[in-house]
Amino acid sequence: MTLPDVVSAEEWRAARIELLAEEKAMTKARDRLSTRRRELPMVRVDKPYELEGPKGPVSLADMFEGRHQLYVQHFMFAPSWDEGCPSCSAEADELGDGLLAHLHVRDTTFCAVSRAPLERIEHYKASRGWTFPWYSSFGSDFNYDFHVTIDASVAPVEWNYRGPDELRAVGMDWLLEGSWEQPGHSVFLLVDGDVFHTYSTYARGTEWIGGSYAYLDLTALGRQEDWEEPKGRSEHVRPAQPDFSS
Repeated sequence: MTLPDVVSAEEWRAARIELLAEEKAMTKARDRLSTRRRELPMVRVDKPYELEGPKGPVSLADMFEGRHQLYVQHFMFAPSWDEGCPSCSAEADELGDGLLAHLHVRDTTFCAVSRAPLERIEHYKASRGWTFPWYSSFGSDFNYDFHVTIDASVAPVEWNYRGPDELRAVGMDWLLEGSWEQPGHSVFLLVDGDVFHTYSTYARGTEWIGGSYAYLDLTALGRQEDWEEPKGRSEHVRPAQPDFSS
């Protein structure tokens, strides 16, 4: 197991100040990226999606709950599964009532959407003690149109803005066969009764949602994932993580 070098307090401070310059540069770069994200154009959602909620059928506009922004977690939960995806569940565990309240103050509603029937969603939600709104898109095109249910027999295959040829080129040709649930996050804006799609992110673009990675990235052992550098730092800390990508 590799650990950081042991140095004097003076040496540590000098190294920390050197790193601080890079951190500040990244903060400014992230601010610029967020500005570009806010400057993206938007697309009117004309399809009349009907999802199922605890009180019955809802439209996409209903899901805003009277606010102007809607943040949707595309929660991996296929109709045949008894439980939701463990990775998506880990994200949901970090969504406390306080965080939801802060979003509401900023005129933003959070909800989850899955393809599982509502009865299974409600049972799993209760078992985890979650309070956020969670809707079933079972029987609708919603998951397919936002590319989080991948099935070539239903809709053209696209994942993280890559079509079939690009997916083959990066070794993800397995997505082209069968049916797959994938994670994602989408954001919508309600303007004069019309719903607009402003943003969607997939793959590692979803990892900032929740909070634990932001904490772990400041620690010596990091996220304890095999891809991280320096290698070997966490090999004795945790067991190998299962692959939840399917």
